[in-house]
Amino acid sequence: MPGGDLRGHSVGRTRQQPPVPRQRAGLGSATRWTVGSAVTHGINTGSSRHETTHKLIELKMPEAGGEHGEMRNAIPPHRAQPRDKWSKKMDFLLSVVGFAVDLGNVWRFPYICYQNGGGAFLIPYTLMAVFGGVPLFYMELALGQFHRTGAIPIWKRICPIFKGIGFAICIIGLYVSFYYNTIIAWALYYFYSSFSGTLPWASCDNPWNTPDCTNYFGKSNVTWTNFSRSPAEEFYTRKVLEIQKSGGLYDIGGIRWQLLLCLFLIFTIVYFSLWKGVKTSGKVVWVTATLPYVVLLILLIRGATLPGAWRGVVFYLRPDWGKLLSTSVWVDAAAQIFFSLGPGFGVLLALASYNHFHNNCYRDALVTSAVNCLTSFLSGFVIFTVLGYMAEMRDVEVEDVARDKGPSLLFITYPEAIANMVGSTFFAIIFFLMMITLGLDSTFGGLEAVITAVMDEYPHVLAGRRELFVLGLITVCFLGSLSTLTYGGAYVVKLLEEFGAGCSILAVVLLETIAVSWFYGIQRFSHDVKAMLGFTPGLFWKLCWVAISPALLAFIVISSLLEQPPLTLFEYQYPEWSISVGFLVGASSFICIPLYMVYKLVWTPGSLKQRLAVCIRPEKLMRAPQAEGVGMAPVL
Repeated sequence: MPGGDLRGHSVGRTRQQPPVPRQRAGLGSATRWTVGSAVTHGINTGSSRHETTHKLIELKMPEAGGEHGEMRNAIPPHRAQPRDKWSKKMDFLLSVVGFAVDLGNVWRFPYICYQNGGGAFLIPYTLMAVFGGVPLFYMELALGQFHRTGAIPIWKRICPIFKGIGFAICIIGLYVSFYYNTIIAWALYYFYSSFSGTLPWASCDNPWNTPDCTNYFGKSNVTWTNFSRSPAEEFYTRKVLEIQKSGGLYDIGGIRWQLLLCLFLIFTIVYFSLWKGVKTSGKVVWVTATLPYVVLLILLIRGATLPGAWRGVVFYLRPDWGKLLSTSVWVDAAAQIFFSLGPGFGVLLALASYNHFHNNCYRDALVTSAVNCLTSFLSGFVIFTVLGYMAEMRDVEVEDVARDKGPSLLFITYPEAIANMVGSTFFAIIFFLMMITLGLDSTFGGLEAVITAVMDEYPHVLAGRRELFVLGLITVCFLGSLSTLTYGGAYVVKLLEEFGAGCSILAVVLLETIAVSWFYGIQRFSHDVKAMLGFTPGLFWKLCWVAISPALLAFIVISSLLEQPPLTLFEYQYPEWSISVGFLVGASSFICIPLYMVYKLVWTPGSLKQRLAVCIRPEKLMRAPQAEGVGMAPVL
């Protein structure tokens, strides 16, 4: 692959001679200068006057076999305005933490941990984080910060033939928004329902309850059968979802107007948090990203004081070393860390693109990754102290009350325990408020990735129209979510959750890593990092980017495709045709990558060899940030 140093040549003093361009092997197609307070001569930039301000000029040299050269300003007219930046460093850090720490940290990690060996699971989880998740997290932050653009146009500067990755990321982001915000709407419904003297899921004396409703808390003579349902389960299924009115995916029924209103309120909050860019979202996350930690601490203290809490903690951490011999444990560990940290969704690229050029993204990657992993571990204590309490009250084993996974753990098991605590109303309010804020943070990040990618790709159309574009995007997401608000909407949510961003996003991350490490070149990428931070990434990071992380991702993708367990929800078995639809949904985003490759090769002039050479060579060189000298030391 062609190599070279993409950093500009910094001139420290005002000189009356034109700077001498640096031209390296493999970069003969372009020559760049960065001139600080210098006079430039001999180059036609569209003005006869000398420029005495900080300028960056790109001279496009003739390509091999080309007819003539082309000279351009490095700053197009639509990019004349400086790019927005975070008002404070903490705005960026909280936004990244808020995106990475989501609802999955609260329910998915604790469940996977106890299911895969308890404390023993921490070994594969840590190894997968160190060799897979964190290196890719670091890579995306560095890419976004250096190139300062979104997930679609960034590929012009890395490897143009892989530009389809950006479109795939945006489609996946839309699919996630179709179901993820519905889960937040459920939490909002619970939040509203919590403002009552007695929580509506605390008893079986409600109109929606059935004869199978059984409240066993504090009652030793209750008989529990296979048909028995707790008040919390019936509230969730029969009151919130009204799933009994749906016959399955064949007949999902009408729309629940209460959930429609909740979702409308959620998207209204999202719109007014994103419409002005990072200036507004950076302020909102000070509440949405910090409040969950306050609530988690309160719930942890309360859970630790409950009778039987120790049983849950022992069950959570008791190691089962034999589990480490199972391949599925390592697959689950890798999948958990990749989905938790979130590389590949384009969010880290977008958020980092608003950083200052010399921001220490290396330190940011380590800090935010550590916060994410520790939050998952802490959430396990919050969940399992309560599960131990439930087991103590039921007089059963912890594993008998820990069977629920996914949203059911958040909407059935935990609320049921809260309903039987002293001060249940208070704890219910703060718990569902925490869920809402956790979900909103991730929605902010996911939609900002789409907004940044599309606006950076089409600035001549969308420049100055961010508010209108965000409104249109929110409207599309709202309309796309309508099927999840029906009586059978939970079935649609499960289907989209399984296929909308499952294997497809892992495949996207795999190709992204290959494109950067193998085609763009690890040495060139290391030079980019050095231009920002003042030091080159160590051998460990390079090995992870080139070999270890791609190998782990390939392992997960292949394992996920080979092992497809039956898809069920509330004892409903998904029909075969729905699984086929799910695979089509997943393929619809990933197919953008090969389609764009074909398009790029077809429309690029020249022989096949020349086309390949052009398509894998960066089209645009990175322009150094104005008012920031590339030769300056990084802010550490």
